[in-house]
Amino acid sequence: VLSQAIGSLVKLQFLDLSDNALEIVCPEIGRLRSLRHLRLANNQLKYLPAEVGDLRELQTLDISTNRLMTLPERLHMCLSLQYLTADRNHLWSVPRHLCQLPSLNELSMAGNRLAFLPLDLGRSRELQYVYVDNNIHLKGLPSYLYNKVIGCSGCGSPIQVSEVKLLSFSSGQLTVFLPAEVKSIGTETDHVLPLQELAMRTLYNTYYRFLKDLNFLTPISLPKSLLELLHCPLGHCHRCSQPMFTIVYPKLFPLRETPMAGLHQG
Repeated sequence: VLSQAIGSLVKLQFLDLSDNALEIVCPEIGRLRSLRHLRLANNQLKYLPAEVGDLRELQTLDISTNRLMTLPERLHMCLSLQYLTADRNHLWSVPRHLCQLPSLNELSMAGNRLAFLPLDLGRSRELQYVYVDNNIHLKGLPSYLYNKVIGCSGCGSPIQVSEVKLLSFSSGQLTVFLPAEVKSIGTETDHVLPLQELAMRTLYNTYYRFLKDLNFLTPISLPKSLLELLHCPLGHCHRCSQPMFTIVYPKLFPLRETPMAGLHQG
C-alpha cells in the first residue's frame, strides 16, 4: 500500500514505485501537483484513483504490467501528459476522453484485451506513436491512425531456451555448450543484432539501470551522437521493455485487415 503521507511531498517531481507489490495507490497522490514522472510498473494494481487526474504537470505515466481493467476517466485532465504506457494489463477499452489530451505524443497499450479503439484516436497532431500489439480481439484501427507509427515487432533478442537446446561444441569426450547469444541463423525471422546495438544496450544497462545516471559518461568516452542516443533510445520493445538504439522494427496494420479497407479500393 502507498501511504497517505505521500501527499505531503508537494514539491516531488519524480516518483518511481515500479517492481513492488502495490495493490492500492491512495487518493492523496493527487496532491503532488509538481509531479512530472510517475512510474508504477510491475505491481498488482487493479485500479487507479481518480485523483491522478489532478496531476496537471504530469508528463510520463507508466502503469504497465499490472491488473488494471479500466483507466480513470479524469485522466484526460492531465494536460501535460506526453507518454502513457499501460502495456500488459487487462484493459478492455481506451477511454474516449484520452483523445482530448493535447500533449499526448506516445500511447502504448500492448498486451491487453482491447477490442476497439475510439474513432477520434489519432486526430491530434501531437499523437505520433500508438502501440497496440498483442490485442488479439482488435480487428481494426481508426482512420486517423493510418499516418502514425503503429506497433512494434520487438527488439529481436532471442527467446531464452534451455541448455539442452543450445548449440554445443564437441571434441572427443568434451562437450561445451555455447552461450544463448550464439545461435544458428537459419530463417529470415531470426534477427542478427548489430554490434553497436549490443554495445549501446550494455552501456545503458550498466549506467542507467544500476546507477540511475548517465552523466558518468562524457563526450570523451563516447562520440556525441552516441551519447545523445544513449540518453534517448529510438524505442522500447513491447515484449521485454528493452530499449532499442540503432534499429527498430515498425509494424503497420495491413489496410486490408481493417474495416476501412473498402473505402480505399479503386
